[in-house]
Amino acid sequence: MKSLTKVFIIFVMILLVGFTLVSNEESKANIKLTDTEISPVNDANNSVNESIVDYTDKGSMIASWYGPKFHGKLTANGEIYDQMAFTAAHKKLKFGTLLRLTNLRNDKSVIVRINDRGPYIPGRNIDLSKASAIALGMMHRGVIKIKVEEISLKGINSPVVALK
Repeated sequence: MKSLTKVFIIFVMILLVGFTLVSNEESKANIKLTDTEISPVNDANNSVNESIVDYTDKGSMIASWYGPKFHGKLTANGEIYDQMAFTAAHKKLKFGTLLRLTNLRNDKSVIVRINDRGPYIPGRNIDLSKASAIALGMMHRGVIKIKVEEISLKGINSPVVALK
């Protein structure tokens, strides 16, 4: 039974981390998920929505992005860094923490998982993977102010999964 629970947790994490919410009209037509539309459903294809319990407002942060120089190297939690994964680095948040980040200039949002430490440049609070930066539309600017919300999952205290 424990292994089935671990498999379910890994499945939910993969779905949530790989799922971005972009606020352009084309994506809204395909995804149809907004703050008011997210609710538990009984449909087996959309069962991941049952796992989302709450978004906790963490305020705003100054975000930058990192990618090519670190791609393929170890992150602080021991993973290999993939610049095209939806991940982020933060100095204090627990590894595995899921965050919904929203670009305050264009309302584009993405869900990321904390897997690294940083940033180490004064005035910056969170470093995003290249994929996350692309999804938020911040590649050109490089540094932006974002709204940060922590995602709480039903029955899971910390979504970190031991790999060994």
